[in-house]
Parts: sequence; C-alpha cells; structure tokens
Amino acid sequence: MKSTLSEISPLAARIGLKRLLLWFLIPLLMLLAGMYLGRLAAYDDMNADPQSVRSMRLEISRLREDLKLAEGDLQLQRTLHEVDSRALEMVRSEMTAQKERAAEREENLRFYRSLVAPDENANGLSMRQPELLAGASPGHFRYRFVIQQKARKNEWVKGSLSVSVSGLQGQKEVSYQLGSLSPDMDEEAVALSFRYFQAVEGELILPEGFAPKEVTVVASASKPREAQARAVFPWELQERFTNVGK
Repeated sequence: MKSTLSEISPLAARIGLKRLLLWFLIPLLMLLAGMYLGRLAAYDDMNADPQSVRSMRLEISRLREDLKLAEGDLQLQRTLHEVDSRALEMVRSEMTAQKERAAEREENLRFYRSLVAPDENANGLSMRQPELLAGASPGHFRYRFVIQQKARKNEWVKGSLSVSVSGLQGQKEVSYQLGSLSPDMDEEAVALSFRYFQAVEGELILPEGFAPKEVTVVASASKPREAQARAVFPWELQERFTNVGK
C-alpha cells in the first residue's frame, strides 16, 4: 500500500505543476491572441493589411527624415539671406561713402580752381558758407569760416573778419558778436593775413534761451587794396567739416 502511494505522489505533483503552468499560459496566450486580433481588427478598419502598414510606417519615417533635411535647408537659406542682406547693406554704405567722397573731391576741386584761376573780372574777397557743428554739450558749437581772395594776381591780403549771430532771445530779436560768444577770440574782429585763403575755426557758446537764426559774416581788406565782402547765411548745422580750406 505504501509503495502504491509513493508512486502516486510524484505523479500528482507533476500533474499539479502542469495545471499551474496551464493557468499562467492560458491567460497569456489569450492576451496575445487578443492583441493580435485587435491589430487585425484595426487593419480591417483601415482596410489595410499588415504589409501595407509596415510600408506606411517606412514611408512616414522617410518623410520625417526628408522634413528634417528640409528644415535644415530652410535654416541654411535663412542664414544665407541674412548674410546677403548684410553684404548688400555694406555695399550700399560703401557706395554712399564713395559718393560723398566724390562730391567732396569735386567741391575741393572747384574751390582750388577758383583760387588758381579766378574770373577775369574777379577782384576782392569772397567767403564760403559757414560750417557749424554741434558740440559735446548743449549750446556748444564748433565753427569754421573760410575767406578767400578773388584776383588774377594773388597778393598778400591784410584785413579783418567780423562775425555776428542773430536770433531770438525769448520774444526779442538780438544779435551777438562772435567775440562775445567764442572763448577762442579775444577781440570783436579776427585779423586776416593770407595770400589765397584763410580758415578761422573755434568754439562758440550760445546764451541760454537764445535761438540762433542767421550768421552775418563781414570780411574787410586794407592791403593790398581796400575791399569788403558781406554775406548773411542761415544758421544750419553740418555733420562734419569739409576738407575745403584745410
């Protein structure tokens, strides 16, 4: 009897282990079967077979790679466009600077031609428009006046230069002599001594509340003969001094 039980026990153990394995395997197989049937149902809903879906996935992956390449190319084109825009702006700036230099050279040429070969009937003095630049502080300005001799035979000129600035002080029209505005001038008139031209430069400080409108320039010569030139110019500021008269 004992031998019979001992033979049955291993058999029962093997049967129990098989049942336990079946309890785990059957739900797992059912889960896998459900997933497979669900995927097939999804394919059926899309009217697509698994091979078509795999092909679609490969196509989507390829399109994503193409999109990345297109985005990279777009960024490159944007960078090139920005570089081209900057280069174009540099070219435009250089062209503008060249035009300004050409205009300045032409102005210099006219100025020096007038000194070397003035008009046949020219005699006496002439002046260029005053050059006025804003200074570093409010009410401070730099000035330059260029007086030249107009004669076929340029002799040494002796004389004086008088400058006044007129405008409004509140509601009242007033005029100031340059000597009272400029620390670079000790007298009301500046001494002139030149053969071809003379440039008078310095700084002027306007009184507070004074609004300048005009600049009156009077150049007088006592030698080699008496002569006078007078001109009234509007108060206009420039960005920089020209090379004429330097």
